[in-house]
Parts: sequence; structure tokens; C-alpha cells
Amino acid sequence: MALRVNYENSVEVGVFTTLTNSYCLVGSGGSQNFYSVFEGELSEAVPVVRTSVAGIRIVGRLSVGNRHGLILPSSTTDQELQHVRNGLPESVRIQRVEERLSALGNVVCCNDYVALVHPDIDKETEEIIADVLKVEVFRQTVADNVLVGSYCVITNQGGLVHPKTSVEDQDELSSLLQIPVVAGTVNRGSDVIGGGLVVNDWCAFCGLDTTSTELSVIESVFKLQEASHPSSIATNMKDSLIDAMY
Repeated sequence: MALRVNYENSVEVGVFTTLTNSYCLVGSGGSQNFYSVFEGELSEAVPVVRTSVAGIRIVGRLSVGNRHGLILPSSTTDQELQHVRNGLPESVRIQRVEERLSALGNVVCCNDYVALVHPDIDKETEEIIADVLKVEVFRQTVADNVLVGSYCVITNQGGLVHPKTSVEDQDELSSLLQIPVVAGTVNRGSDVIGGGLVVNDWCAFCGLDTTSTELSVIESVFKLQEASHPSSIATNMKDSLIDAMY
């Protein structure tokens, strides 16, 4: 299921939210309506924790995690760390890292098994990511962009990458991650996939500007719909194009 939602007046849902298969972090200070959408969809399955990181609410860009763990920048306060610890399941490891590239959500992209990281990330940080998140780590670029977390979103089911990613790069990423990878956009043509979309293995949230065609691509590549066979995406696209014409 893919839902459209705005954080106050921003369509960049991924900037204010971190979503995994075992928890969801949401930046504090947004409207109640925004939280209700997440809590209504997720609260039966995973905890939804409202927090800030280093006193600011762009938690999606500052943190990175999967069902095994959560990594936060060293600027995270002790109170914030304790608050997050109290809200997350016991099995989730939480770690602060000293990293020059402190917007971890922009420089790391991961699922429960593999992580893509910025080519210049510290060796120590790379080891912490591998240890805490229990993933294999690869230094990688997406369409020649070093900010892999901004231009790529992956789950255990599939991945959506920058629209200018070449077919060769998509094939390389697909074999590296062992999941299908598709180039696409969110929020009516935005190439900042990580900023406009958060997704786990059964649910996705994107900005209100996202078109029905973009939604059908998201639902198909992340296998969020029951009928996720290739013909269904074409049917959905035709339906949405016909809707747009009338």
C-alpha cells in the first residue's frame, strides 16, 4: 500500500521520517494529521516514535537504520538517544557515530541485508554500519551522484533509483543488492527519491504531489500490491493516463 502525505507544507516526506520493518521515526513538531497517517497505518505492526536529532526535526536525513539497528550522528543529545531507545524494540541496536558526513540519511542507503554508502565515508563508520545494521557494505554512486541515500531507496523487495541511472548501472546495482532495481521519480518528477519517499516491506509513504503513474511504479517495484506481476503496472499506467485525459 502506498500513501500520499505532506509534512506541514513539504512534500519531502523522507526528510522528516525514517521507516524500517521494525520501527518508524518521525520528526517532532509536525501536524497531528501527519502523525495520524503513519500511526493509523503502522502502529499495529511497528512503534512510531516522534523525536528530533540534534534539536532539529529532519530525522530522515540525519539517521539511517533497518530492522536490526539504528545509527545516529554524534550531535544527537543524550535525552534524544534515551527517548528513541525507550520507544524502539529491545532487539534494535542504537549507536552514535563520529562522522564528518553527518547527514547519514543522505550518504547511506540500506535494507536488512545490504548497504550502499558514500565513497568518502570513514572506514570506522563503514565498520559500525556493517556491525550495527548487520549488512554487507558497498561504496557506490547512483547516476554519478555520491549521495546514495538521497537518490536511491531500497527495501528487501526492490529498489527505486535516480531517473538518469543508466541501464548498465541499474543492472550492476540489481546484482549487487540481489533485488530488482528501477529508475523513477516521486513528487511529480523529483529525482530526489530518498527525500520524497519512505518505504518498508509492506507500506510506502510519499509526498502529495506524487502522480498516480509514479505511485504504480512504486507499488510495483517494492511489491506493495498483491497483483505485482508486470502486466499490472502497464494496466495501472493506462488507467491513470485515461483518468488524466477525461
